[in-house]
Amino acid sequence: MAALLLGAVLLVAQLQLVPSRPSPPRAEQDQQELGRKAAPLRDEGPSGAAANGSAQQLPQTIIIGVRKGGTRALLEMLSLHPDVAAAENEVHFFDWEEHYSQGLGWYLRQMPVSAPHQLTVEKTPAYFTSPKVPERVHSMDPGIRLLLILRDPSERVLSDYTQVLYNHRQKRKPYPPIEQLLLRSDGRLDADYKALNRSLYHVHLRHWLRFFPLRRIHVVDGDRLIRDPFPEIQKVERFLKLSPQINASNFYFNKTKGFYCLRDGGRDRCLHESKGRAHPQVDPKLLNKLHEYFHEPNKKFFELVGRTFDWH
Repeated sequence: MAALLLGAVLLVAQLQLVPSRPSPPRAEQDQQELGRKAAPLRDEGPSGAAANGSAQQLPQTIIIGVRKGGTRALLEMLSLHPDVAAAENEVHFFDWEEHYSQGLGWYLRQMPVSAPHQLTVEKTPAYFTSPKVPERVHSMDPGIRLLLILRDPSERVLSDYTQVLYNHRQKRKPYPPIEQLLLRSDGRLDADYKALNRSLYHVHLRHWLRFFPLRRIHVVDGDRLIRDPFPEIQKVERFLKLSPQINASNFYFNKTKGFYCLRDGGRDRCLHESKGRAHPQVDPKLLNKLHEYFHEPNKKFFELVGRTFDWH
């Protein structure tokens, strides 16, 4: 009997020595939970049988920016491909705390329903310039493919200002002229102006290159996409490993609007009227200051990506 009691005591002691498994971090818990709940959102007939394998999927591709670089045009053009399912709205999951705190399950529910063979894409231009976003995206999927569309940084600044100006006018609110925002009292450019900072592409790209190799980031030339969209979309198709389905016939130049529109299955559609707005008249001297300001930053960006762009 004493031997039996001693054996029981030793067994209990061994069980207490076995360490309990620590709880995984939130991101890992989300991934595990999504793995368990990955049952497709199927269309069911009267019998309850699945009609197809459609489901909401986390994006395999994100258009990360840049603001006023042509992200909406790129998403609409990419949506011409039958193997692409695009989220309609900017999700702001990785850059807005109130969204990110709700976890990947919330993010998944913002995605479109897609077939198993389709690529899910979302775009949020603010991702590119938000320092905390690259690590968060990497935590979700280190193998994700990223699309970055950029324009001449000086033109992007003017487009940025124009958008904010029109937003204020719609609300009947005053907004200062661009010279007042761009220039300090001593006549130099104000580096604290957010629109200027967003155009320092090399600064923001370095944050992304800490987590993703350059081969995972495809830079789309936004200026060329406006002038001649088809060759740029072909490059995107190749980067995403999509079959070549988008054709030159999918694009036609609208003389009234002054930019290319889309033709999809006999249906013509153009971007929203807010796209392609005329920029305010700017003093040529101020434009020269912008071009000079971005000269060195542009060189640093070209060195990072190993290619040049036709920017001032």
